Amino acid sequence: MDDQEKPKPLNLGVFFARGERPPISSIEIVAVVLSLVWLLGTTVFFVFTSGGESGPTASVDSTRLVLTMLAIFMPVALIWVAAVAIRTGRVMKEESERLQSAINAMRHTYIQQQQSSIIGIKPDVERKIDEIAAAQRKTDETLATFTSVRPGVAQAVAEQKAALNNALPTTVAEQPSLELGTPAEALNPPLSVADFIRALHFPESTDDKEGFRALRRALQDRNASQLVQAAQDVLTLLSQDGIYMDDLIPDRARPDLWRRFAKGERGREMAALGGIRDRSSLALAAGRMRQDTIFRDSVHHFLRKFDHTFAEFEKTASDQEISELTDTRTARAFMLLGRATGTFD
Repeated sequence: MDDQEKPKPLNLGVFFARGERPPISSIEIVAVVLSLVWLLGTTVFFVFTSGGESGPTASVDSTRLVLTMLAIFMPVALIWVAAVAIRTGRVMKEESERLQSAINAMRHTYIQQQQSSIIGIKPDVERKIDEIAAAQRKTDETLATFTSVRPGVAQAVAEQKAALNNALPTTVAEQPSLELGTPAEALNPPLSVADFIRALHFPESTDDKEGFRALRRALQDRNASQLVQAAQDVLTLLSQDGIYMDDLIPDRARPDLWRRFAKGERGREMAALGGIRDRSSLALAAGRMRQDTIFRDSVHHFLRKFDHTFAEFEKTASDQEISELTDTRTARAFMLLGRATGTFD
């Protein structure tokens, strides 16, 4: 086999910037000094120890000669083996560092190329996704707010119709008078649908007189007050983690799906009711559910009250009234916490 067909050894140095190493390093210098010191010491030793022998008549033992040569040159060989090992280790370390630097540079270049290629595509993809999401949200809102009742008539009906059935027991209703007097809730007019929905949204600000009036009316109602107080508790606890319902934009579900939920239907088909999909808020709520027992108890109490109260509200509510209720802060809290606790799974 001629020289052209012989395989060439892999030279990693071609991938790196070549640097000229000194022909003689400090390692070789130390090895030379140690070798000379050892040879000088052995020479002096043998000169003084062999001085008493008669040179021509002394018989030379071959075994002794071999042992003497080994004693002289074996340490020198060990010194140079150690020097070569140290130099090889240093060279391998330098080559390893250069190889790691080259790999890091190649990885950095690859990442930059990938990012530059993605940056050019990302704006178009995000724009198309936003357009699809906006169109889907608009369609859902149109379906959710669709109703056969005209707006003016619906508002008048909502102001007159009772939101919840707070009828007293028959024995109380039939008695004309009692020695202890009539219960206070029996004297109050029933809570209207409009006031109930407005109370679940809570006042917008300190100047929202209509919101405070509806909230006072709801707190005087026997059933609505329990839900309002439970909602107020969880909204206060959520605000401690920086979670506010006004910042969450839910995907609105159709009223018929809410009616099926009120009638007790559960399962994955109800997943659309959990319209809050903000990942950070869901993660914070789920994490606090695992760590804070007070928060967990308040959330479960609120979910039960909303479930029971909405089941009663759905019996007489129209599709438009259900859509308006599901857009309140209380309903958004139910969507968020229901998804965090797996209610809609």
